[in-house]
Formats: sequence, structure tokens, C-alpha cells
Amino acid sequence: MTGIVYKSTGSWYNVKSDQGQFVECRIKGKFRMKGIKSTNPIAVGDHVDFEIEENNAQVTGVIHHIHDRKNYIVRKSVNLSHQMHIIASNIDRVFLLITINNPPTTFNFIDRFLVTAEAYGIETILVFNKIDTFDEATLDEQLYMQHVYQEIGYKCLRVSSTEMKGVEVLQEMMIGKVSMFSGHSGVGKSTLVNAMEPSLHLKTKTISDASKQGQHTTTFAEMYDLSFGASIIDTPGIKGFGMVDMEPAEIGGYFPEFFKLKDQCKFNNCLHKDEPKCAVKDALEKDEIAWSRYNSYLKILEGDEEQYRTDIYDEERQNSDKGRA
Repeated sequence: MTGIVYKSTGSWYNVKSDQGQFVECRIKGKFRMKGIKSTNPIAVGDHVDFEIEENNAQVTGVIHHIHDRKNYIVRKSVNLSHQMHIIASNIDRVFLLITINNPPTTFNFIDRFLVTAEAYGIETILVFNKIDTFDEATLDEQLYMQHVYQEIGYKCLRVSSTEMKGVEVLQEMMIGKVSMFSGHSGVGKSTLVNAMEPSLHLKTKTISDASKQGQHTTTFAEMYDLSFGASIIDTPGIKGFGMVDMEPAEIGGYFPEFFKLKDQCKFNNCLHKDEPKCAVKDALEKDEIAWSRYNSYLKILEGDEEQYRTDIYDEERQNSDKGRA
């Protein structure tokens, strides 16, 4: 049988078959040994082949093959810094939810995410959420951030889940596609999905007043089919974005505004750092490139990793697996 992975809890996978049935599946014992470099060999969004097995009247399945992925998005594993964790695969669009101060989303976080999405060929749309909570200063900050990314060519949306502002436009962009929602914990991913599809009743939590950080409500990535002809992958919130290692010479290629100027640099292998007659640095001095973007680029180039949250899935994953043992 063939199906799509809708949820992964570590060792078990909820697969929707081509016939529309959901089957709890595991993987063959040797499956992990086939040269897969990630901590999770199977991810939400994967197309897989599986066989049905009946054990104690409970129907389960065994996955024996993953179809080639058209794309996927990854970040460094939290506990194993040299391995990657596949967040989701076979994605048509990613919607990165951004909040200004509730909790704060930094340029550095956004840029790390965008670079990774560019590297894996996934279109990213920036969604500025909770616009109903903005005072004048917050609004100015949001509009400036939006201006920076629109000038580069990224699509931006302004949304309020509570007042349903911008939600209809967002839905139209999702029809007929597999979309992924990502962003920090507390930016309102689950609340926004609930606004579009109230029957899902996804869990939501408030922001901690003390830390201004979100509390995790989504434990595992999970795909949902929505009534208006779209599929959404809701992902756990991420505090920071540990990037998979890239060669220094290729990083600039994932900054579209840098890439456009590359041919104008004196040196073909220009890193836009210390080299003379660098078109990127010239554009920076003329305010044609945002300093925030250049600072993010330097941090990525120098391997200055953001700290990111301890793996929050372990306890839930172990409990989930014990329940099926």
C-alpha cells in the first residue's frame, strides 16, 4: 500500500493510505541503516510504501520504502549537532509566522530560516501575525521589517487570527497545496489554523509574561486536511534555528539580493567580507541592502549559531512508544 505520513512521534508514523484510511506504522529494523543522515529517517509529508500487519486484532503497518522527496526543510538536530532533523517534506509553500514582541522574532532567526528554505528550493511567505495587538511603535517596527523583505522579493501578509484580518487571503494562497506553518513557540500557529478550521480544536497557550516566550503546544509535526481544499503541516515552535553546515562560498547565493550582485564583484569567489571592490558591500554602503541582512549573513558565515531549545519531544516520544510496546 502507498500513503502519506501525517504524523511522526519518533518510532511510529500515522500514515494516510491512498484509500483515505489512517494506519499506525513502524519502520523495518534495518531501515535506519541505509545511509540516512538525519535523526528522523521518515518525516511528515513523506510518500511511503507500507504493508499491513495484524497483531492482537490491532491493525498496524510496516513502512518499507520512501518515495523520492521533491524537497524538504531541515535544521540541525538539537542533541546531535552534526546531524540534521527533517522538519517536513514535499512542501509546496512555507508560511513563517512572525510576531514583533509577543514573542519577539529577530531578523537573524528569519534570515536563517529563509536561507535554509532557499537552499532546499521551498517558497517562503512571511506572515506578520497578531497585528491587532500593535501600538504605534510596534506597528512602525513591523512595517519596517515587512519593507526589508518585500524589497528583496519575499511575499508578506499581515494577519490577525482574533479579528480574522488577512485570513481569507492566506486561505486562498493555500488552496490545492501542501503548506507548512513554522515559527517561534507562541507566534500563533495553532490559533491561526483554528481560525481557518475551527473544527480542529488545536491546543493553544498564552505567552509567558515573564519571559515573553511562547509555550509549546504542538509536540510533533502533523499534517491536517482542511475543508477548503488545502493541507497544512503544523510544526512545533522553534526558539532558534540551528543550520546545517554549508560551504562559505555558497551561503551568499541563498541571499537573493546578494546573488543578483555577485557578477559585479571583482572576485568570482567573493565572500562579501574583506575583499576589495565587492558589489555587495558597495550596495550596503548605499543602503541598497539592509544592514540586518548583512549582519545575519556574517553570523551564518562565521558559524555563530543561535542557541536553540532543548529537544522537547523526547519525553512525549518515549511515552508514545511505550504505549505501543
